[in-house]
Amino acid sequence: MSLGATSRSLRGISVVVALLAIGAAGCADVVDSAKDGAKKVARQRSVFSLSTGDCYNPNSKAAASEEFAIEVVPCKEPHEGQVVGEFTIDDEKSFPGADAVAVIADERCPAEAQKFAPDTWALPTGAEVFYYHPTKESWATGDRSVSCAYTKESGKLTGSLKNAPLDADQLAYLKGSTAVYDALWENQPEGEVEDDLPGYKAQAKAVAAALDTHVQALRNIEQPETGKLRAQLEKAAGEWKKAASAGDSDTFYLAYDGAFTGIDPNKSIAARKELKLATTVPADEAEVWAG
Repeated sequence: MSLGATSRSLRGISVVVALLAIGAAGCADVVDSAKDGAKKVARQRSVFSLSTGDCYNPNSKAAASEEFAIEVVPCKEPHEGQVVGEFTIDDEKSFPGADAVAVIADERCPAEAQKFAPDTWALPTGAEVFYYHPTKESWATGDRSVSCAYTKESGKLTGSLKNAPLDADQLAYLKGSTAVYDALWENQPEGEVEDDLPGYKAQAKAVAAALDTHVQALRNIEQPETGKLRAQLEKAAGEWKKAASAGDSDTFYLAYDGAFTGIDPNKSIAARKELKLATTVPADEAEVWAG
């Protein structure tokens, strides 16, 4: 299916809807309907031409791989998504398959989203990463672009999700904090500790390393609450290191309890407030530590 044909078809449908409205409504309603239809038509854009920062509404409930045109809207209006980054797949000569493309997008889009909105605590509840990616057909025409976006599980977004410019201390804190939780969840084993002690020890080693880097960066931030947080995280890093060197599951559990509670996001609120960052713990994180 060619992009051009799809785009023309969508425009034609919008015009037909506007014309049908003339026979079914009063004059004022006809004018309003025509204006709305014309506005929607004017806002149509190929999904392949999306740019970072664009706020948009899909024209249908089609899957990402089947969407060819969207309605770009001002971010101040309610919308279903905002493009937060883009990249091209340059290291593949032939179409690698939809699953392989999805794997690439799943890996790279969160990083693009992080660059666009570094403070994930400032995101609205339910915001999640989404993407438009090449299909086999579009790949054959030279399409290599992946557009990463934030959408909501339900309802719509209002306003841009892009963070206000952040200073060096804020960025340093967010980079280190994100790395710690990435190390935790990206290395989370599936079974119990007794079933996979080596896997849990590897996770603990990764978290400890991320904490060491985070603590080192926090030494350059001369703020009292941030200093308290640094001391707490330094202690937590020690517990993660004990867990990483545990010889048996019981020893691991003894260290893990203090290690895990030591990185409870609720304990970072005072430092975040001091650094003028968002202070509401995301619901999914709050649920984990509440248990």
